[in-house]
Amino acid sequence: MNSTGQAGGGLRLAAFQGVRYVPERVTGLSAVMSPPYDVVVRPDGLHHLESADPHNIVRLILPQGPTPESRHRQAERTLERWLAEGVLAADPEPALYVYEQRGDGLLQRGVIGALALSEPADGVVLPHEDVMQDVVEDRADLMRTTATNLEPLLLTYQGGEADPTARVIDRVVGRAPLLATTTEDGFAHRLWAVTGPAEQAEIAGGLARHQALIADGHHRWATYLRLRAEHGGTGPWAYGLVLLVDTARHPLRVRAIHRLLHGLPVAQAVSTLDGVCRVRRLSAGLPEALDALAAAASEGNAYLLAGDGGFHLVDRPDPALLARRVRADRPAAWRSLDATVLHSALLDEVLRVPDAPEHIAYIHDADAAVGKAEHDGSTAVLLHPVREEVVRDLARQGVTMPRKSTSFGPKPATGLVLRTLGTA
Repeated sequence: MNSTGQAGGGLRLAAFQGVRYVPERVTGLSAVMSPPYDVVVRPDGLHHLESADPHNIVRLILPQGPTPESRHRQAERTLERWLAEGVLAADPEPALYVYEQRGDGLLQRGVIGALALSEPADGVVLPHEDVMQDVVEDRADLMRTTATNLEPLLLTYQGGEADPTARVIDRVVGRAPLLATTTEDGFAHRLWAVTGPAEQAEIAGGLARHQALIADGHHRWATYLRLRAEHGGTGPWAYGLVLLVDTARHPLRVRAIHRLLHGLPVAQAVSTLDGVCRVRRLSAGLPEALDALAAAASEGNAYLLAGDGGFHLVDRPDPALLARRVRADRPAAWRSLDATVLHSALLDEVLRVPDAPEHIAYIHDADAAVGKAEHDGSTAVLLHPVREEVVRDLARQGVTMPRKSTSFGPKPATGLVLRTLGTA
């Protein structure tokens, strides 16, 4: 029995021939990089990235067109053209890649590779959030059409200083990197290729002792599993592009993902919730309001409503409502999650807001959620982050949280390295 808790092996990471931007063919590496597809949620962010460089990766991960099929075919044609023109090129030999992010007081290092896919029941890779099937279908069709893993998932494991993978990473970062750039958010990014068989084996052997938690990319993981099944569970489709970060050495930050309730004015939301919860209007700006939310969340379920130029603190939901609406067959930690109570009780029962894209949008940045709500005359619901140990404990029990419950970061930049499905 190994540290995964399973009788079989742990993580199985393989080298692959990465496809990367040729620096001489673009205006700059930072100009072609992007956050993950689900962070680029607003049209202004999409347009900003598209205008940064005509070859920005956002044209592949979020192609534009009138229908899903046309969008995905557009991405396929764009990828083929960039490869033919030499904008993108495959590295000469299979590699594992050490990736470093530095900024905002953080240093994060991990390994990018092709991970052998496993089901949650195997206990090797642990999901912690539910997924939306329409998003999985869209991502699957894009990946199927382009035959490429366009961006890595973020997975975490707990190794430590003595772990073999840590020793290789510490050696590699003393060498000259393949690339180094700084993105407009102030984060510096460096990438190294590990091509030597001995060091690749050392990394793989260290990771084989561990299980991993999906920190970011549940929909892409579900997409990987769907496409693996379509291709018979063997060959390159049996692997998926991931970044593995040892959180014993490099703890991630956990942030909340906020909700935007389309077409629901704040006044209506406040009046409907009043009496079911305690509702108080705050005389404060966003930073102070988030501090008040943190204090209230330490005592129980709490939320901020915004969109009318102010902030309303909603807490102390009716215990009878929770007893009636929250599933009793789940652990106490799951039952008390803010996202659980929000969706099971307040949205479903009180506000009558269905969890569908036409009714709810998910936004990572609190300021962006507030601004969008004020612009649209809608309601933003701001949540407080869940602690990582709660996430990991529930995942080990096989219990998934409501979708879009957490945002781990820093997330890997998209556009550093792609994986075509011609190689494992």
